[in-house]
Amino acid sequence: MERLESYVAGAWSAGRGKSHELVNPATEEPIAETSTEGIDLAAAVAFARAEGGPALRALTFEGRGALLRAMSRAAHAHRDALLEVAITNGGNTRGDAKFDVDGAIGTLAYYADLGAQLGDARLLVDGDGVQLGRSPRFFGQHILVPRPGVAVHINAFNFPAWGLAEKAACAILAGMPVITKPATSTALVAYRLMKIFTEHAPLPRGALSFVAGPPGDLLEHLGGDDVLAFTGSSATGAALRLLPGLARESVRINVEADSLNGAVLGPDAAPGSETYAMFLRDVARDMTQKAGQKCTAIRRIFAPAEVVAAVRDDLVERLREARVGDPAQDGVTVGPLTTADQLRGVRAGIERLAAGAAVAIGGSGPFEALGARDGKGYFVPPTLLVAEGPDGAPAAHEHEVFGPVATLFPYDGSAARAAELLCRGRGSLVCSVYSDDRAFAAEVLLGVAPYHGRVLLGSEKIADQAPGPGTVLPQTVHGGPGRAGGGEELGGLRGLHLYSQRTAVQGARPILEAILGARGGARADGPAAGGDAADRGRRG
Repeated sequence: MERLESYVAGAWSAGRGKSHELVNPATEEPIAETSTEGIDLAAAVAFARAEGGPALRALTFEGRGALLRAMSRAAHAHRDALLEVAITNGGNTRGDAKFDVDGAIGTLAYYADLGAQLGDARLLVDGDGVQLGRSPRFFGQHILVPRPGVAVHINAFNFPAWGLAEKAACAILAGMPVITKPATSTALVAYRLMKIFTEHAPLPRGALSFVAGPPGDLLEHLGGDDVLAFTGSSATGAALRLLPGLARESVRINVEADSLNGAVLGPDAAPGSETYAMFLRDVARDMTQKAGQKCTAIRRIFAPAEVVAAVRDDLVERLREARVGDPAQDGVTVGPLTTADQLRGVRAGIERLAAGAAVAIGGSGPFEALGARDGKGYFVPPTLLVAEGPDGAPAAHEHEVFGPVATLFPYDGSAARAAELLCRGRGSLVCSVYSDDRAFAAEVLLGVAPYHGRVLLGSEKIADQAPGPGTVLPQTVHGGPGRAGGGEELGGLRGLHLYSQRTAVQGARPILEAILGARGGARADGPAAGGDAADRGRRG
């Protein structure tokens, strides 16, 4: 088996002792192993701070963007090899593998474009200055400068390439060095990607480090200058926030966690309409893409009571077309879940939901997948459950089943009721509203916006353009309140704010303007902040 190494203090290093095994989730065959035992993670943190930080801060935004450009091009040159690894270690179909790998390549390219737009600046001028005294001479201005510590990124198992690239792109462009740690179960993709970066797009020493395996004592060495960005379960996110060292040192923490994302069909979007077709397409895609293992996947579906039977039948028809099996087999459109633990969790979750809803297709029982051998593989069929009423199946508003599973609810067709049902998720990454009725869409939007990081208003106007709510675009923020973790990533230049210190500067206006101009200040709220760069880098 392949032995994964970590890249710390500017060199590759293999851990010793007990190893953690990586398997092919379609066959359960071991394919790699890794360990971090014996790796000096304290030295890794110190090296990144001492070497990587100053090297990145010495570069202009354009120079940092050039690093990201080289990373994007190197990954693209080895794209096919990365796709094969994603199929083997992640259980991805080729289409799902492209979603992850191309998202990584595109997001790096997008932030490289932003770096080029910002040019030779080294800091961001945040907003307009303001007069502070009786005359214009006493003036104030906010600026954003790189934090002098290190950014530690702990990524989830479902997007090993994209998760690494998305967080690293924002931090590196901001001028902060990165230590990235992928989930161990699918670390092979991130490991190969990191190998590509070190061999074909080398960054300054210490600018990007990589930990393959358990984090060990990594987090114990973080201080007030550092950042921790975590994607994973809400339980783990909460536990991280309570770690005494992180709390004592006021380490800046960003969490992206569980999300019970919802989709609402408006009463005007009748079966047969273009908006109705968009709704069906988005729901079916989100249930099956990456075997439903996306933090942005639709988990709850709301349709007017008079059409809920039609929605159920149309979704069942689409889900029947899914071919679940070993993604190495021709014709397979839905691969396995990633780990045995995920399989147990999804089956238990389906049973919990089924206690208050009827199973329309799928279920938690034994399932024969295409190409599966001797009962091996972590396969679950796409599963749609239907609640009897809007207040039925309460578990669907409380428990996220991280697989190809969603629950359909009838509602009375009113915007107020739709918004109330969406908000029962207690904070989500995204929700989607399908309606050509502007008054309906507006009322739902205003009702749900405080509880969601992103809202997609689906309509016939964008039916042929929008990639669906499950796709994260780097131009707009990714994150959500409450259950979703309370974090925020991406969003054009907003993605750099996590890795920057906002400082208010007060003084004589001519002096401030001379200093900030000499230091190369670019506007944080200019065109790049909204993402006028090319439409690249989609993530789910």
